Formats: sequence, C-alpha cells, structure tokens
Amino acid sequence: MKIRIGIVGYGNVGKGVVKAVAANSDMELKAIFTRRDPASIKIDDSNVAVLSIDAAESMVGEIDVCLLCGGSATDLPEQGPYFASMFNTVDSFDTHAKIPEYMAKIDAVATKTTAIISTGWDPGLFSMMRCLFEANLPAGMNYTFWGKGFSQGHSDAVRRIEGVKYAAQYTIPIETAVESVRCGENPDLSAREKHLRECFVVAGADANIAEIEATIKSMPHYFADYDTTVNFITAEEFEANHTEMPHGGMVIRSGSTGENNQIMEFSLKLASNPEFTGSVIATYARAAYRMSREGIFGAKTVFDVPLSYLSQKVREQLIRELL
Repeated sequence: MKIRIGIVGYGNVGKGVVKAVAANSDMELKAIFTRRDPASIKIDDSNVAVLSIDAAESMVGEIDVCLLCGGSATDLPEQGPYFASMFNTVDSFDTHAKIPEYMAKIDAVATKTTAIISTGWDPGLFSMMRCLFEANLPAGMNYTFWGKGFSQGHSDAVRRIEGVKYAAQYTIPIETAVESVRCGENPDLSAREKHLRECFVVAGADANIAEIEATIKSMPHYFADYDTTVNFITAEEFEANHTEMPHGGMVIRSGSTGENNQIMEFSLKLASNPEFTGSVIATYARAAYRMSREGIFGAKTVFDVPLSYLSQKVREQLIRELL
C-alpha cells in the first residue's frame, strides 16, 4: 500500500514536492491544500484533490502524511500546530533560533501524530552532518557556509514586507573565511564575518524605498547580524535575472586527533533549491509514516529518525548494497 501524501502550500517548494512524490514509487499524492482559489491550481493528475486549507479536517483518515511547504516567517508557525493536531506532518521550518520554541508548540498538539520538523538541507541534512562530524572529531569546531545562492526563507521574509512586490535574497560566503577554515586555522568567526547577504527587490509604485531597506537590514534572525546590500530593480530585470533558484553550501569540521589535524567536509551544489528541499521533505514522509505506525508520536527532528527509515530498501538490502 502506498503512502498517501497531502501537500500544504503550492509555491516553489510545494511544486518541488509534487515532483519528488512522483519519483518515489511507494508514495501517491492525494490532495493539495491551498490558501488560493483551488480552481486556480491545475494538476495533471485528476485523482489529486485541490482543496482550501479550511477543508483539511474533511481529509483526516484519507491522508497518511501532510507535507507543509509554507514559509517559516508566518506560515508554519500557524499551519504547523494546526496540521500536526490532525495529521502526521513533515515541514522545513528553518528559523534556527526559533526551532526549540516551534518544536514545543508542535509537540503539545501532536499527541497522536508524528510531526518531523525542520527537514530540508539546513536545517536537516546539514544538521545531521554537524552532529556526525562533532561526534567523530570532538576536539574541533564546526563551520557552516551557505551559498552562493538563492535563499527561499530569506526571500520569503523580504516579500512579506509591505510595499515589496518581488524579492530575491542571495547568501554569499566570504571566501577568506572559508579558506581559513580549510587550512585548519580554526578562526572564531561571527555571522557577519562568514557571509554577506544581497537582496534584489521590486517595490510597488507608492512604496517607501528607504523604509523597506531599513526594515530588511534590521530584521532579526535574517539580516540584522550580516552586512546586507539591498538593490531596488525593475520587474523586467527581476524576471530576466532572478527567477532561477540555485543554492548550496558546506559543513566543515576542523579539528585534531592528538597531534594530527583533520578536516571533514560535506557540500551541496543545487541547481534548484526548492526542488531539492521538496525531495528531502518527501523522503521524511516515509519516516513519519513508519514511526506513526509504531506509535512514536510527537514532534521529532532529523536527530530522532533512524537512517534506514528514510529508504525504500529493506534492512538486508541496505546492508548488502550500501554498507
């Protein structure tokens, strides 16, 4: 029997999840929940229901796992607890500083469901690498660099500012910082010393440009701790140069074992940030489904999921082929 999937939110990540579900032979898409007019969303598969978010309760029992594809700034803080109270869920909540608070809210309502939060690649895969690297090389330091690439969460946060029509935010590693880490110098780097942030914004005709720029640069958890450049451009320039969504990054552990220096590194180079994020979210649907069937309820993270629960392959096949 296939895992019945519901998607909440049909933006860039939601569309990536549709492709990911189609690529997994043990899953089938049952419904898409949207805040838009459901009639405005066209899906090739006539068996997929497109419904208002308000209709979610009517699908309890018809969906095994809901994949929450909204933004972390305003969508998930509301949608996460609402859906986790009724369905097994997976999301990609990515405001790192607020994850403990968000997890507590989910855990309070997920008493009979399994809700895996903050999947994707960071948090998510990169979180796993930081844990693994630290455990294997305890005498050392972790460093995470993002980009150069398009950040979905930060772009979404800028788009929510009054007067902003379109926005793209790029995270750019500072190369001297990366090289210092790779050389084993173990520098003590602040957020500002590791990354630059650059925004390209299309403002409305009557928007206050100075106010938008000030709001961006002072936004906590997103821009306040970084040197940020805000560029105001035309809609035509945005369409021509800022609709692709590449991204990537690396986790580096620099440390020592006795007298020998050791470097561990994991990196991603992504042509499409939302499609890859959608692929990871879909993978964790399998884990949420399996854990719920075992009665493992509540809010969970990537640290709580056995690696084998992510794969379609049975244990014996994993051992034979991958170990």
